[in-house]
Amino acid sequence: VAGCCAKTTTAPLDRVKILLQAHNHHYKHLGVFSTLCAVPKKEGYLGLYKGNGAMMIRIFPYGAIQFMAFDQYKKVIKKQLGISGHVHRLMAGSMAGITAVICTYPLDMVRVRLAFQVKGEHKYMGIIHAFKMIYTKEGGFSGFYRGLMPTVVGMAPYAGFSFFTFGTLKSIGLAQAPNLLGRPSLDNPDVLVLKTHVNLLCGGIAGAIAQTISYPLDVTRRRMQLGAVLPDSEKCLTMVQTLRYVYQQHGVRRGLYRGLSLNYIRCIPSQAVAFTTYELMKQFLHLN
Repeated sequence: VAGCCAKTTTAPLDRVKILLQAHNHHYKHLGVFSTLCAVPKKEGYLGLYKGNGAMMIRIFPYGAIQFMAFDQYKKVIKKQLGISGHVHRLMAGSMAGITAVICTYPLDMVRVRLAFQVKGEHKYMGIIHAFKMIYTKEGGFSGFYRGLMPTVVGMAPYAGFSFFTFGTLKSIGLAQAPNLLGRPSLDNPDVLVLKTHVNLLCGGIAGAIAQTISYPLDVTRRRMQLGAVLPDSEKCLTMVQTLRYVYQQHGVRRGLYRGLSLNYIRCIPSQAVAFTTYELMKQFLHLN
């Protein structure tokens, strides 16, 4: 539920990010805000939500696996390895992110392909058709895992620093200023939780830090996922090849970090909503 709420909040920005990252020829001359205005004119307002159906199908298991795995890995690292403090949050977050990505990667692949399409130039008619086409035309099951390596390499620091920053800010906040930042949990008055606006702020900071660290790998992943859809796909077959090609062709700011400003606008509220919804759902379901 936390994942679905977060992604729906920022779905239009997700679509624009994919169009810009992979230099879609209809929008490549535009910036973030001009693309946000151009998509509804060309494809209608629902165009901003293209690929969101596939996103919801992916994000429900993804969010579930990630949050559950984080709690389980944290316990295992603490008990089996004897590592505690802030480091076990970083390790557990990284491992949880990687686990969730591997389990739901084919759904992410299909979502990206659908989001990259522009009205009037549809190669895929829907989620099931996209699955069939990728399976038959791009080498069976291996076609669904194109770009997995930069995703896993990028997800480790992204999820790790995301959970680490949020957990650290939460524990420091509740320890240093419990009356100012905290309140008793709705399902258990003995447990102190952050106030909603503080939760949102901590989640936003966590998202910003994690995104900055892992963004070039996100650009690499998108280009590899789009594969045959892009005219220069033969130059982007491996992670290192893709990173080098994007850097040589477009440089750091216009290549490896293209769309980062949009990602801050997209990722900060997304992570804020995700962590806040997760904390509220824990209270609602009496998990404290």
